[in-house]
Amino acid sequence: MNNLYDTIGLNYADLRRPDPRIARQVETALGDAETVLNVGAGTGSYEPSDRQITAVEPSARMIGQRPASDATVIQASAENLPFGDKSFDAAMAVLTIHHWSDKERGVAEMRRVTRGKIVFLTYDPSFRGFWLAEYFPALVSLDEGQMPTMADFARWLGPISVSSVPVPHDCTDGFLAGYWRRPAAYLDERVRTAMSCFWAMGDVSEGLAKLANDLESGEWERRHGHFAGLESLDCGYRLLESR
Repeated sequence: MNNLYDTIGLNYADLRRPDPRIARQVETALGDAETVLNVGAGTGSYEPSDRQITAVEPSARMIGQRPASDATVIQASAENLPFGDKSFDAAMAVLTIHHWSDKERGVAEMRRVTRGKIVFLTYDPSFRGFWLAEYFPALVSLDEGQMPTMADFARWLGPISVSSVPVPHDCTDGFLAGYWRRPAAYLDERVRTAMSCFWAMGDVSEGLAKLANDLESGEWERRHGHFAGLESLDCGYRLLESR
């Protein structure tokens, strides 16, 4: 996975800019924590600027794209966090756990080094309804194979609270559902390069051709034109907080 993100990381900082509306949800979830560990930190998205941040990221290319900040950055993996027990007030992990080689061990490591709350921004693999799966059915099985369920998190963390994270129609973060109201964006190869699922699916030419045809013919608009009036949409993203 380190090698994968060394490749995805080519344009990651430009295409995966944190959306301020989602950032507010993450910051609120962290409460009054002063020291925060960000695991699988990537280029530093969603790290609050008013906390003492320690970021852990395995990919050197991703680390190299981080903007200047006061964060302490360490190249390491979630499964082997190089910190003592209860070193941080809180820990966070944003759209990353599906890439960990041992998810349960990574969560246990976060629990070990954290005194208080643990916050995950993740995706619920039981969610259905995102139109993109009509063109790329492999997304469903990919999510089911990679994403921990809400029950998994509860088993690993104990009591949790789960809230929806609606995706704004003009989301600045180019994760998979970030373009739900801008379907033509998925035809852009550069946009897709910042989405790990497209790398995992391999050849997606058939789905791309179908989407292009439906956009040109008006079929996509006929089936999904009602999205045009929505400011945000529940696409399956969830914010989990340990209690």
